[in-house]
Amino acid sequence: MQFQKITIIGVGLLGGSIGLAARKERLAGEIAGFVRREKTIAECEKFSATDFATTDLRAAVSNADLIILCTPLAQMSLLAKQFLPALKRGAIVTDVGSVKDGVVRELESLVQKSGAHFIGSHPMAGAEKTGVADARADLFTNAVCVLTPTKKSNANAVRKLEQFWKSLGARVLKMDAAQHDLFVSRSSHLPHVVAATLANLVLNPASPKTQAQLCATGFRDTTRIASGSPEMWCDIALANRKNLSRSVDAFVSELKRFQNALKKSDAKAIENYFTTAKSRRDNWCAGSTSSSSE
Repeated sequence: MQFQKITIIGVGLLGGSIGLAARKERLAGEIAGFVRREKTIAECEKFSATDFATTDLRAAVSNADLIILCTPLAQMSLLAKQFLPALKRGAIVTDVGSVKDGVVRELESLVQKSGAHFIGSHPMAGAEKTGVADARADLFTNAVCVLTPTKKSNANAVRKLEQFWKSLGARVLKMDAAQHDLFVSRSSHLPHVVAATLANLVLNPASPKTQAQLCATGFRDTTRIASGSPEMWCDIALANRKNLSRSVDAFVSELKRFQNALKKSDAKAIENYFTTAKSRRDNWCAGSTSSSSE
């Protein structure tokens, strides 16, 4: 047992999966959950995501050794300020947010003043569904989890948090928060914008009904993530707006390069475009498979 008590703030897909995985690996004597709605308490019990859930934030956090914020980014600071009086000295606080720089800068100082430790986390796992009913214990198996410690971070707390994520099956990378935000703006946030744009454009109600009937597996797979939580993705886009805006500019520039080849009927350039993309993706997939099997 790694912790006496783990508290999950926001028991949805990620929070629920953390609870299930921590229970499976016997990482805590008790797993508590904070939820916003009374009906979610019953769901947490039904799916065994927590030992108990409550709408009382301080009761959920009281005596916890590890607190994990699994809420939309915009809610984290307010919730942290509310639970600080109940925070146990020496406790570790982390999050699962997709944008790290602002969260780390704000929460690290807040939590440290209470005698606890904040280290940012970003498990690169999830799905378009967000409820605790879709949580599963193997969600983090072979997934990358980025930790963003700073010069102020407590080394022992970082080691404990790293071991926690590894115990859930994740492969841990340590990275500067600002660098993390730049990279995920391209690899995670931009794809969501692209999927949403395709869904908005192609499935526009102004289009003939036959348009949607001609959307098959390729369209479905490409736009799958557009079904994610609009609230969550709005928070992410705004929190990482500078990096994401630059990534959108780069994507538009790449599209224009392809468009120019089309206008010129440049078959060689078009084939090279697809060949390069196939080669780069195939190499990435092969590397990902290799890493996942280690």
